[in-house]
Amino acid sequence: MNILREWYHRFASDPQVVILALLLVAGFVAMATLGEMLVPVLVGVIIAYLLDGLVEKSRQLGAPRLSAVALVFILFLTFFVFSILWLMPRLWSQLTQLVTQLPYIIASGQELLLQLPEKYPNLFSEQQVTDLIAAIRGEITAMGQRVLSLSVASVFGLITLMVYIILVPVLAFFFLKDKQRILNWFSERLPRERPLANQVWHDVNQQVSNYVRGKVWEIFIVGGVTFATFSLMGLQYSLLLATIVGLSVIVPYIGAAVVTVPVAIIAWFQWGWSADFGWLLFAYGVIQALDGYLLVPLLFSEVVDLHPVAIIIAILVFGGLWGFWGVFFAIPLATLVQAVIKAWPMKSREEPAEKPVPAKNL
Repeated sequence: MNILREWYHRFASDPQVVILALLLVAGFVAMATLGEMLVPVLVGVIIAYLLDGLVEKSRQLGAPRLSAVALVFILFLTFFVFSILWLMPRLWSQLTQLVTQLPYIIASGQELLLQLPEKYPNLFSEQQVTDLIAAIRGEITAMGQRVLSLSVASVFGLITLMVYIILVPVLAFFFLKDKQRILNWFSERLPRERPLANQVWHDVNQQVSNYVRGKVWEIFIVGGVTFATFSLMGLQYSLLLATIVGLSVIVPYIGAAVVTVPVAIIAWFQWGWSADFGWLLFAYGVIQALDGYLLVPLLFSEVVDLHPVAIIIAILVFGGLWGFWGVFFAIPLATLVQAVIKAWPMKSREEPAEKPVPAKNL
């Protein structure tokens, strides 16, 4: 009991701590129970975070907020329509071409694997290669079954996608237009005296806004440079691969390592062990190095530094809880945890010694 009493005295005796803890628990429960239903709202908030920086820049130039919101939102809709009408059909076309080429790629890969026991008899046996081919076939079969199950539900998915295409821009517009009104509505329903929660909210809000804007810029810059490089070098499926490379930056460290595999495989099946294959891998490595050592420090200079181990743990934990969005927000959520730990008041173990009571004269 003394241990529990000491813990309560050090960590939870402050009313501000109780308010902060209740808000965190309420937010976690809401995301855990209503996360899937609130996906359009979450996407709208992300877009609003992204566009709010442009709105503030326009206001600094003297434009009224409503005019700035309208201008920025029109630019966003233009890009949104361009992506749907130009980018998506080309991505789908290249994906279809790649799927049609898969049997040839698989057959060529099997021939390459069957040659390993002849070239390296001390490292590979025929049984090992046979087992490996069987495992690959099993994975491909399972993948085909998953794709088939997805195609069965494609009608419902298409309807949901159409709803999101209409609903998300509408939500983003109202989040931008009535930003202060919405924040005031939430603020009026919270306890008035909440300095600790306000401190955490201020830190996390700044970090999330910087992270979302920086991450979106990183996706476009890395994807655009990769597409230009792959196109100039004549790599097949350059737009599809560049899109995958751009999206891979959402997952720090792990994404770059994983996306290297399809890039290397397609380049090898196109050129084999040639100079073109080597130059492409070299160019891809330069892009990844510039992204990690130049672009990321420039875009995320205002984001709290987190240790790589903390980032990977956050990706595993939050990705396991909320899937793609957990991975996307792994760093902001880890920043939230860091901000809470930093702001959480702790009383010292060593309490000041009580002053001795003077003895009364008898």
